[in-house]
Amino acid sequence: MDKTDLQKLQDYLRRLYGNASIKVVARPRKTDSAEVMVGDEFVGIISLDDEDGDRSFVFTMSILEDDLRD
Repeated sequence: MDKTDLQKLQDYLRRLYGNASIKVVARPRKTDSAEVMVGDEFVGIISLDDEDGDRSFVFTMSILEDDLRD
């Protein structure tokens, strides 16, 4: 993913979730995925799926049971 992809994804997620603190940042030594942050907290990974010429992105977010406790 290049800088243009990262910016487009970040803009999309900010609009979708109404949250200007979402950041999409490049991963060190990885070109097919990026990290998604809310503020300084890591929340997931966006991976590029470029099979068969159909380009799409997959957002994966893990939620730990401890995160669900009040």
